[in-house]
Amino acid sequence: MARSVVKAIVPVGGLGTRLLPATKAQPKEMLPVAGRPVVQHVVEELARSGARDLLFVTARGKASIENHFDDDPSLAALLRDSGKSGPLRSLRFSRRLPNLFYTRQSMPRGLGDAILHGESFAGNEPFIVALGDSIIGLRGDSMACRRMAAAFLEERADVAIAVEEVQPAQVGNYGIVDPAVEGGEVFPIRSVVEKPRPGTAPSRLAVAGRYIFSSAIFGEIRRVRPDSGGEVQITDAIRSVAENGGLVIGVRLRSDEKRYDIGSPQSYYETFVEFALADPEHGGTVREHLQKRLRVPVG
Repeated sequence: MARSVVKAIVPVGGLGTRLLPATKAQPKEMLPVAGRPVVQHVVEELARSGARDLLFVTARGKASIENHFDDDPSLAALLRDSGKSGPLRSLRFSRRLPNLFYTRQSMPRGLGDAILHGESFAGNEPFIVALGDSIIGLRGDSMACRRMAAAFLEERADVAIAVEEVQPAQVGNYGIVDPAVEGGEVFPIRSVVEKPRPGTAPSRLAVAGRYIFSSAIFGEIRRVRPDSGGEVQITDAIRSVAENGGLVIGVRLRSDEKRYDIGSPQSYYETFVEFALADPEHGGTVREHLQKRLRVPVG
């Protein structure tokens, strides 16, 4: 059994159609939140959680992600020569990142297929999967993946899933877990249902964009039949693990670990505003502006 989880896969191959035209020539993962692209928040979270090697599963039109994480000596020299020390310091994030690797998903065939593209990268080791369009925590400073890895190893699990409770009207938008026991930060899961119909959800605990898998998941993914849209759903593979006697556990996000899903205009706007208000340098000014626009008394 592995003693730590040091590999991570970040799928970033989605088309982002709900955010068109903003995503026509720019990946949704590169949309800015608090002065950084969404995917940078994700990668920095994984680095803090102990990931040493990280694989991006990209697609056509995603080259700007690779460019963003590359060093740019010409830009650094220009900033240095211009005396722009602040912007220059902001580029040093790349020094704290894991080793980055890239592979391409030629067709958008779902999250399960994207993860399968990481089989040779993961080998026989456990690995994290972090969705590249989801930030965990208001400043992206969550340690949820580290807690998940500790629980995964301690329980000798086959799958660990981050979950958060959502409102009843929202359960049809997510994968929803069926907990084997109620309560607790870490608990066993009987099954997972992808976007259940109203009134059929087994709980209000939604999959929150972070997973840890053993290498056995690759065989399960291969056995999954694509859905009507041709996508291979990772929830089907996880359900198969549970039904065949594997241990699937849920790890609840804590109160300060809200998931920010950059998947629709509404969720992006809400995320942008919340992060802007929390910004230590500009948050006060943003708050005053909003209060004036909304005619809320400043107090």
